Amino acid sequence: MYKIIICLILFASFHASAKTDKWQFVDTKTNASFRGLSVVDDSVVWVSGSKGWVGKTKNGGRDWVWEQVKGYEQCDFRSLYAFNAMEAVIANAGSPAYVLRTDDGGATWKKVYENKDTEAFIDGIDVADGQKGMLYGDPINSHILLLRTYDGGRTWYEAPLKERPVMGKGEASFAASGTCIKYLDRKKVVIATGGSVSRLLLSKNNGKKWRSVATPILQGESSMGIFSFLLIGSKYWIIAGGDYKQEAVRKANLFYTGNGGRNWISPRVTTRGYRECVVVADDGVGKKGTATLLAVGPTGIDISLDGGINWMAFSDEKQYHVIKKARKGELIIMAGGGGKVAVLKGTLHEVPRNH
Repeated sequence: MYKIIICLILFASFHASAKTDKWQFVDTKTNASFRGLSVVDDSVVWVSGSKGWVGKTKNGGRDWVWEQVKGYEQCDFRSLYAFNAMEAVIANAGSPAYVLRTDDGGATWKKVYENKDTEAFIDGIDVADGQKGMLYGDPINSHILLLRTYDGGRTWYEAPLKERPVMGKGEASFAASGTCIKYLDRKKVVIATGGSVSRLLLSKNNGKKWRSVATPILQGESSMGIFSFLLIGSKYWIIAGGDYKQEAVRKANLFYTGNGGRNWISPRVTTRGYRECVVVADDGVGKKGTATLLAVGPTGIDISLDGGINWMAFSDEKQYHVIKKARKGELIIMAGGGGKVAVLKGTLHEVPRNH
């Protein structure tokens, strides 16, 4: 009971300072919808989205360069992985499906994969060690689209049909924030699905064999399911989502597990509706009740100070789709519709709280 009281006091004090002045807003000079986001470190960040737009900063968000990829101005680049300030891979959602790579900071892009199948739709990409990575998409003829790279995205190989999981009728995935695929280590990878069924596909050998992990998240319709998967510890995971057609519904929209998906727990207080992306803002030690999390969605941004057990309002900024923290560093950036990009001022330790 004492811990619960302390937690409520902290939540109340944080709520008192939950204002929009936490964010530094970026003038992107476009109304593109941004869903691709890769925060390399405290300096280098790449953003990508609709109408072929790609943005990059090399000084932590103070200055940006914005360009439309020539010849791909109609593409919606929802998937993005940046290796550094010079090298990045982007993939569009829709058919034909393209994967492009740059090694000169975005001055030029080379097409490294193309799929003209009318059902092709890329949902996300992740890289395990700088060279080995995986890209996946909605099912084609019932089998998930699955690509691998072993050279940092310069070449991609379609996985054999026997290594591509079979999806149920009405089951697919969401490219809302590019966070439904995640390497747990150099060999283990997780893919989240949604729609008629919303589950986790888990592989321990880089996608050669898969097993299914059931989840209790809202599912059964094409607009429902997992929209974001978050790894905190080796077996402590968060899944977030809901129903994008009913943004304010708070039913079965977020769960956490401390044992790798064997048991799922609903928060005591969940987010204020459907959420597209969740991120670790302050690491803690990767155990239950220690990490500070942020979750974004159309209706606002929520925060958890105890690893996802309780959630409260952090900001009323709306229409943000994706939020990420630097892979190496503390920088936190979010992006969304209407050309929105914002940088968190300082760290959460520096955000003033009332005591």
